[in-house]
Amino acid sequence: MSQRPGPGPVLAALPDVLADCVGFYLDVHRSPELSGAEERTAGLFADRLRAGGYRVTTGIGGHGVAGVLRNGPGPVVLLRAELDALPVREATGAAYASTVRAPQDAAADGSCGAAGGGVVPVSHACGHDMHLACLAGAAALLARGAAHWRGTAVVVGQPAEETLTGAEAMLRDGLYERLPAPSVVLAQHTAPLPAGMVAHGGGLMLSAGAMVTVTAHGTGGHAATAHLGVNPVEVAAAITLRARESVAAAFGAGDHVSVTVGALHAGTRGNVVPDRARLEIAVRAPDAARRDRAVEVLRGVCAREGAAYGCPRAPQVEVRALSPATVCDAPTLAALRTAHLAAFGAGRVAGWPPSSATEDFALFGSAGAWLHGVPGIRTGYWMLGSVGPLPWRTAPGGTAAEKLAALPGNHSPAFLPDPRLTTPAGITAMTTGALAMLGTARGEGASAGDELGPG
Repeated sequence: MSQRPGPGPVLAALPDVLADCVGFYLDVHRSPELSGAEERTAGLFADRLRAGGYRVTTGIGGHGVAGVLRNGPGPVVLLRAELDALPVREATGAAYASTVRAPQDAAADGSCGAAGGGVVPVSHACGHDMHLACLAGAAALLARGAAHWRGTAVVVGQPAEETLTGAEAMLRDGLYERLPAPSVVLAQHTAPLPAGMVAHGGGLMLSAGAMVTVTAHGTGGHAATAHLGVNPVEVAAAITLRARESVAAAFGAGDHVSVTVGALHAGTRGNVVPDRARLEIAVRAPDAARRDRAVEVLRGVCAREGAAYGCPRAPQVEVRALSPATVCDAPTLAALRTAHLAAFGAGRVAGWPPSSATEDFALFGSAGAWLHGVPGIRTGYWMLGSVGPLPWRTAPGGTAAEKLAALPGNHSPAFLPDPRLTTPAGITAMTTGALAMLGTARGEGASAGDELGPG
C-alpha cells in the first residue's frame, strides 16, 4: 500500500525557486496595480505558471488567472492569492518602495467633486504581492515534485479583492465550469507577526463584510449663502458620527459589529458648497445575519439625518459588495495545522483569534455554493508572519499583543513584509498545506510520468 512520502522531497527544491520568487515579489511591489487594473501583474503570474507546466486561462472575471496541473486521480485543490493593490501612499522607506500613481477607480470618478477622483498613489499595503510570490513558489514546487503527490492543483490569481468583487466576478465568469471544481480551497494572508511563523484560528478567521456607498444630496451654491440651502458635507459628517453611535446601541460589545467610514468625497474648494457628498463605508460582523442587520441600521441613520437636514432627496445607500465570513472546517484546520507543525515546529505555529478583517475568499468555498453551485467545498486559511527580527524586537510592548498593536498593520502606509524570511515561510506553508490536501503518490519515489499532463 502506498504511503504519503511527506513534503521533504518537494520542499527540497525550495532553494532553486526562492530567488526568482523574491525577485517576483520585488517587481510586483514596485509596480502595484489597483483593483480591476491588474493587467501587468496577472501577466507576470500567468507566465510563471506556464513555465511550470500549468495549463493557464486568463481574463477570468476581469484580469483573473488560473493554472491547472493534472497529476493523476485524486483531490482537486485550489490555491489562491490576490493580484490587486491599494490607493495608499507607501511610506516604508524601502529601496523598492512603490512610487506609482494611477487613476482612481470608476466608483470614485470625481462625480462628487475633484476630491473623489483623479490620480492616487498606489502600493501593496496589504501584502498581496507577498501572497502572490509565495503562491508562485508553491506552484513551482508542486510541478517539480509531481512524483510525490496525486490529484489536480488549481492555482488562482484573483483580481479586485480589495473591493470584495473579484471572487464573485471569477465565479460568475464560470471558473468552476471552465476549470475543475475543487474539493478544498486554501489561502494565506500576511499579518504583523514574526516572519517565519504561521497562525491558525479555531474556525472563524475573518468576518462577513459589506462595502457601502452613501450619497448625500444638498443644494450647491456660495459659501456666503450656505445657510439658505443644505450642505451635503454636513449631512455626511452627521451620518459618520451617528452611524457608530447607532450600531453601538443596536449591538452588544460581544457582537463585534463595526461600521467604519473610510472616505468622504465632496467639493472642490472652501467657498463653494457642493451639491453632493459621498461616503465609502465598511461594515463588519461575525456572520451575514448581523452584517445585514448593521446595514439596515446604517440605512436608518441615513434616512433620519437626510430628513433632519432637509435634503432635497433622501441619501442614497448602495451596497456595492458583500462577503461571507471565512470559516475553516475542523478536519481541514486540523490537517493544515498538523502539516505546518511538521514543517515549522511548534514554536513557529501560533493561534489566531477571530478577526474583524474581511475578504471575499470564502466565496470560492461552500459559502459561495449559491453562486457557483458546488456544495461541500472545504476552506483552509491561515495567517503568515511578516515582521523581521529587528522591528519585532524593538517594537514597544512586552507581550505579543502589545507588539501587534504597535507595529504597522495591513493597509498602513508603513506595512512592509520582510522578504528574506516571509517568502520562504509562505512558500513552505502553502506547499505543505497543498500536499496535506492532495492525494498520495503510488509509492516512494514514484514517477508521475504518463499521468502528468495539462488541465
